[in-house]
Amino acid sequence: MAAFKPEGIFPALITPFKKGREVDEEALRRLVNWVIERGVHGVVPCGTTGEFVYMKEEERKRVVETVVDEVNGRVSVIAGTGASATNMAVRLTRHAEDAGADAVLVVTPYYLRPADKGAYQHFYEVAKSTDLPIILYNIPQCTGGFLAREVVEDLAELENVVALKDSSGHLPYTLELLDMVGDRISILCGHDEVVMPALVAGASGAILASANVIPDVWIEVYEAVKRGDLARARELQMRVQKLARIIVRHGGAVAVKAALNMMGLKVGKARRPLVSGGVLSWEIREEMRLELEKLGKLKAEEEAPESKKFLEELGLSPSELRCLSLEIGEASAGVGEEEVHVRAVVGPKDGPVGYAWAKAFSQLEPGHEALLALLEPNLMARPPTLIIPTVEIRNMRQASMVYGPVQAAVGRAVQDAVEVGWVPMEAMETHVALVEVTVKPEALDRRALYFNAYEATREALRRALRRG
Repeated sequence: MAAFKPEGIFPALITPFKKGREVDEEALRRLVNWVIERGVHGVVPCGTTGEFVYMKEEERKRVVETVVDEVNGRVSVIAGTGASATNMAVRLTRHAEDAGADAVLVVTPYYLRPADKGAYQHFYEVAKSTDLPIILYNIPQCTGGFLAREVVEDLAELENVVALKDSSGHLPYTLELLDMVGDRISILCGHDEVVMPALVAGASGAILASANVIPDVWIEVYEAVKRGDLARARELQMRVQKLARIIVRHGGAVAVKAALNMMGLKVGKARRPLVSGGVLSWEIREEMRLELEKLGKLKAEEEAPESKKFLEELGLSPSELRCLSLEIGEASAGVGEEEVHVRAVVGPKDGPVGYAWAKAFSQLEPGHEALLALLEPNLMARPPTLIIPTVEIRNMRQASMVYGPVQAAVGRAVQDAVEVGWVPMEAMETHVALVEVTVKPEALDRRALYFNAYEATREALRRALRRG
């Protein structure tokens, strides 16, 4: 008991559910093996990410039994046995001991929260009911308050209280614990956004929701800190920071399950009242998909649909435009996935370009919907510019690339063309512009896309207007 010292990376396992919302034991076993194969130091079933508050007591016991059986001694199992009622926490803890768990994670009583004396008594009775090591669990965003440092100091005197998981994300609290009790118990980081700084400060490991999805990255962060390579640890933390932020702030279990399902590890949905469209909007879901692609956890579309040439379809053939002293300007910028190709034409509203503009605006083609170039929300570029995507937009992630950085970049390029005098000031009211944009479906980097779309549009406009 006294020798148990939790160190390393521990996924806070989600609990897979079937369509009928009963526990999917087969999927749970697959997940356990998946994270173990990627080098985790232990697993934590029935924690917050495991939706323990929405599970019956017998279900929680069965999940712990299943995980212990599947782990089969390969790594440590820290069973979540917390409950608001002390007697239930005691029952679950005794069951975890009988099932073969290595330690238990006990959350601060929640909802009808006790005073500090009651919180101490709760943990004291759980600790005295078992020989298992106890890990205290501070998660104020769910329990309504911090576990007081004075209570932690007193509990650290108990022989089988060996650690505290701090999920607050509040580094001053973490550092205070390291200062006050770090020589007696281990401090574990439970907040995915501050793993690296917590480890550098002295935390011995982390129990993380996102370790279901990217256990390999967190293990590399942990090992980099241990060998003193802080530059590498910081690089890795920042690489996954947005994904960690999405998981922490948008539903925990909901976000993790969405990510695992995207990656082909089918784990079902969260239990009611958690719903994907509520805590995890479709826009945020696609942001998460993009981050997973950047990390190599998902593949972008391998077969890009063929691009279409809309300017000709709209009746703007190069030969006819030349007769009107107009040109289609064409340019590309960037390389690889973020390359952007642009074809642009500017002409009077009452001429062929104006008619083509009106047709494209009013007769939208699914997957190639035209959009106005904007400088900022509700501020349209002038002359009015319509962007037409040549590659079919098939999902929200692609749409977020075009209806975002590309839209802003084209608007800025048009406005800059006016400012440098390529487009006369009076043309802002008398002319319109059509910009045909080709963006690859596998594009990932928004900043690069913005820069490339701006450069390509600016050059295409210069050529179309025959400037320089």
